[in-house]
Amino acid sequence: MSTSIQKQVPEADTKNRKTEIMAPAGDWASLKAAFQGGAGSVYFGIEQLNMRARSTNNFTMEDLPDIAELAKKENIRTYLTLNTVLYDHDLPLMKRIIDAVKNNGITAIIAADQAAISYAFKKGVEVHISTQANISNIEMVEFYSHFADVMVLARELSLGQVKKIVEGVKERNITGPSGKLIKIEVFAHGALCMAVSGKCYLSLHTYNSSANRGACKQNCRHAYRVTNDEGEELMVDNEYIMSPKDLCTIDFLDQLLDTGAEVLKLEGRGRSPEYVKTVTRCYKEASDAVADRTYSKEKVENWKNNLAEVYNRGFWGGYYLGKRLGDWSNVHGSAATKEKRFIGKVLHYYPKAKVAHVRIKAGGLKKDDKLLIIGKKTGVAKPLISSVWVEDTPVDEVRKGNDCTLKIDCEVEEGDQIYVWEDKN
Repeated sequence: MSTSIQKQVPEADTKNRKTEIMAPAGDWASLKAAFQGGAGSVYFGIEQLNMRARSTNNFTMEDLPDIAELAKKENIRTYLTLNTVLYDHDLPLMKRIIDAVKNNGITAIIAADQAAISYAFKKGVEVHISTQANISNIEMVEFYSHFADVMVLARELSLGQVKKIVEGVKERNITGPSGKLIKIEVFAHGALCMAVSGKCYLSLHTYNSSANRGACKQNCRHAYRVTNDEGEELMVDNEYIMSPKDLCTIDFLDQLLDTGAEVLKLEGRGRSPEYVKTVTRCYKEASDAVADRTYSKEKVENWKNNLAEVYNRGFWGGYYLGKRLGDWSNVHGSAATKEKRFIGKVLHYYPKAKVAHVRIKAGGLKKDDKLLIIGKKTGVAKPLISSVWVEDTPVDEVRKGNDCTLKIDCEVEEGDQIYVWEDKN
């Protein structure tokens, strides 16, 4: 039956929908950081059939029960990425993963290959269509609506094109398997690729390592020289000609949400826990501000300053505002204004006294240093230090190789990593 003639969805379903902030989770600490930042959902990969198969500490199928249990306690939806190109030899593993998703209560899978989409649909597993499917028009939305309730649009669309698709969903009453109107998801922040919807063959050509199977070597991020047949060599004016700046929509988030997109996807499964927490929190606050009409230039400036502190390649607005690709990064690596410097780890924490026993393993610690403490259960903490002690004596500084105790204002866990959080030189 055509989706356009199915039962009408009540008007209440099309209005006042809350924006879902979808955060990346590349490891346990980042998963916790996403919770701390206010995510409405998290997405993550397991095994090798996801687009960050080599760049993150991917979870395993054995982790799924714990992920589902933690997310349920936080009332957060969980999405497993299964969005690589699939070969015949991948199909048995793909089916095992989808079976595990169903058996362990993971909310949905994100997929682009029809093999995964069809199998999940048959098993009654919720499907979200990945940006790898390059959905760019309303007809593609209607086609995939037979299998999926949520669709990630192609990254190359403008705000006007996104809005037209959302309006088309309502006009045609395009519903998914749940019977509800299709939700449109868009990327709001994070790394952009020079290729159309991430479909690139440069890494495969150069290293026989396919970006479309989660094994991108990111050779596009380097500087290049141009050499002619006579051996004359030129350095390109902008050295990083294939490395675009990171997408940042926070300064026009009101316009992005005005398109009717309901899910904001934050890229970054290969990035750090402090990145996840900061970016998630900023976009959660910004989307809430748009909803309650307190979104302002002053708030945007503060959010952008916070976003600039964590890993980034510089910012631009992507294609949403009708600009051509060409806002290239001028750095290799991060342009962040802050950096973390590892100094040690937590040996024990005494919750009643709020004291952490710490071993300094590198550099040193000063009483007035700003810290990041990162761990599986802790997520990302930025504690305030009220005192530092070495062998029952208060001190202002501790050097490498010494143990100390810190009076701090938050709970941490044994084994947590400790960093000094400082301005980048």
